[in-house]
Amino acid sequence: MTASSFLMFLARRCAVAIPLLLIISFGVFVLVHIAPGDPVRSLLGTRAADPATIAAIRARYHLDDPLPVQYGKWLSQVIQGDLGVSIQGNRAVTRTIRDRLGVTVFLTLMSSVLVLGPGIVLGAVAAYCHGRRLDRALVMLGVFGISSPAFVTGIFLLYVFGVLLRWFPIFGSGEGFFDRAWHLTLPSLALAISVMAIVIKITRAAMIEELGQDYVTFAKSRGLSPRRILFAYVLRNSLIPLVTAAGIIVVGIVAGAIYVEVTFSLPGLGALTVEAIQKRDIPTIQGIVLLFSTFVVLVNLVVDVLYALIDPRIRFGRVRP
Repeated sequence: MTASSFLMFLARRCAVAIPLLLIISFGVFVLVHIAPGDPVRSLLGTRAADPATIAAIRARYHLDDPLPVQYGKWLSQVIQGDLGVSIQGNRAVTRTIRDRLGVTVFLTLMSSVLVLGPGIVLGAVAAYCHGRRLDRALVMLGVFGISSPAFVTGIFLLYVFGVLLRWFPIFGSGEGFFDRAWHLTLPSLALAISVMAIVIKITRAAMIEELGQDYVTFAKSRGLSPRRILFAYVLRNSLIPLVTAAGIIVVGIVAGAIYVEVTFSLPGLGALTVEAIQKRDIPTIQGIVLLFSTFVVLVNLVVDVLYALIDPRIRFGRVRP
């Protein structure tokens, strides 16, 4: 892998990613504008306002301009690092997102660690015990986890461990690293349980397939222990589907954080998204969508790079024999 090939690969991906982000942002921009309701009326609520006040508000947020003109003005601000001003609260969207971002990032990281760590280990154990009771028990556990939405699991965990047993706090996001980790334990578990089953299933299937390969038989004939064969050879060769699953899971966790944050009343980006949609806060919705879209593109880019690092035969779009 040379530096020039790596840079060419990144350039090609960026050339695809940038138009994709533009299409997504414009699509959301159009959908928000054609949705029923008036953002000005949502801002004013039940208060009566004279036509001059309404006209001033619409002029400030360029709501009377044609849709392409509105999008062009917003895009020119984004290029300069300005996501606009929120209709609700009259605050800079960048500042609002920055204030809420910490909770969502912490929740996502905790859930990702809980999913990928135990999920890969349990999947490897299930493959090693293929056909035994432990394997069947883990498969049943996976079916239970994937059948339970994150918000349902969250309500159950909140009631049992927060209300009945009082082991964990039932509201708030905490201050400082350890206090925040304590407050976000139940939300992270709610997110992790609902998606860990996917990791277990993919890990188990990939490793069972690898266990039937000829190199495993050769390793056994050399007298290597089953544990070493499993973790030193089979698991490594199963990493490519696991990396693919990791990218999908992390994106799914971020999407699921919206429901969990609402369930646990957490002041994160998920709750902010729901509030912005309910109030038709167009600048805030656009800023959040742009952030999430950029995150998804970056995750897919990292997954592609990891392909080449895990399998030396892969060289950015071609496989060497």
